[in-house]
This record gives sequence, C-alpha cells and structure tokens, in this order.
Amino acid sequence: MTSALDSYFETSLRLLKEIHTTQRPALEQAADWVCQALDAGRFIYAFGSGHSHTLAEEVFYRAGGLARTVPILDPKLMVHESAVASTDWERREGYAETVLARYPMTAGDVLFVVSNSGRNAVPIEMALGGRQRGAKVVAIVSARHCASAAPRHSSGRKLTEVVDLVIDNGGEPGDACVTIPGLPQKVAPTSTVTSAAILNAVLAEAAARASAAGNTPEVWISANTGAGDANAALLAKYRGRIPHL
Repeated sequence: MTSALDSYFETSLRLLKEIHTTQRPALEQAADWVCQALDAGRFIYAFGSGHSHTLAEEVFYRAGGLARTVPILDPKLMVHESAVASTDWERREGYAETVLARYPMTAGDVLFVVSNSGRNAVPIEMALGGRQRGAKVVAIVSARHCASAAPRHSSGRKLTEVVDLVIDNGGEPGDACVTIPGLPQKVAPTSTVTSAAILNAVLAEAAARASAAGNTPEVWISANTGAGDANAALLAKYRGRIPHL
C-alpha cells in the first residue's frame, strides 16, 4: 500500500517531469525574456496573493538568486496578518493598481504573476497593469483549475487571457493531491513545489544565456558562506531601486 508520504513525492516528481517536457517552449520563452531584461539593465518582478506570495519571496534576495529580482508584496494580500482578509482583498477590483503604484515597473521589465486558479481580480489586474507599463507578463497557473473556475472579474476574463505567456504548473483543481481513506477532502498542495521549480529553472536558464552572451548576471551569495563584500556592493547599488531590500 502506498503511503501518503510516497504519494505526495510521486505526484510532485511526476508533475515536475511533465512540466519539464510539456512546458518546455514556454519555459524557454520566459527565460529568453528574462535574459533580454538582464541585458537591458531591467528588472524581474514577481507577484502572488495569498499563499502564492511565497513565490515572489522565493526569488528575492536569495542565495543563488538574481540580484535584479523584485517581489511585489502587500500585507493585505498576504496571510500573516489575516488569512481570511487576504482572500477578500485579492478579489477586490482596483486594488492591484494601488499596489503597483509603489513599484517602478517600466517597459523592458518582466513580471511573473503566480495564481493557481487565475480567477481573482488582483492577479488579473496586476497582469493588466504590468502590460500597460510595457512589461512582458508571464502567468504561472494550474491550467486545469483555471479552466474549471469561473472568473471573479467584471470583465469576464481570467489571468490566462490577459498575459503574454502562460506556464502550467500541472496541478489539479483545488491544488491538494493526496487522497487519504476516511478523509473527504484531499491534502498536500503541489503548487508551491512546482511553481518554485518553474521560477528557479527559468531564472537559471536566463542567467546561463546572459553569461554566455558576455553579460554576467549579478547573483546573491549566501550570507552564511562569507559573502561579505559581494553582497554589500549589490546592496549599495540597489537600495533605493529595489523595494524591500
């Protein structure tokens, strides 16, 4: 009998393999846009509401992460102050622009919007705002969940309909993937594992392409390995340009 532990690992590994093959063209395209942004001295933004905000933090100020990444973070859309309230805020039309106004996004930047369902107003309007500013916008969603859910935006559109590129994280509707006998609902979501892998793979490929072209990207070094001067130089360069540093 397969244990819940085995089931989760098997499902996650299967999804990662499927993403690697079925999403390869989209992953390559996203990496190309990020490489272009790095070559032009532009920035890589990442946004998610609710638990998806952790994906914006995943790529920010991270050992081995690109220095020119910027998380879009708003306490009302995160779960640490009020999880219930964050669910309400991510459905409010007009709020995305309030958040975006705090970030100097411009043409040539790349914006990743992570939303498992792709149905709520703030991620949809965040994508629209990014495109209005001239950024390339990439959605990371569960295609099956998005297709099965009605939009919560007055335009009748979902996130997948307002972006430049969609990457499918492969998750099933509801996100959880492990069935436990006697429990009416599944447990153990996959979207964090798969979306983090998507983001890190894309950024790694972009860094490789930029480096091969002679434009060595700036990368954060672990503060626990004696990074010292290298990180200090990046902090001095980007404080004032990257919020949250």
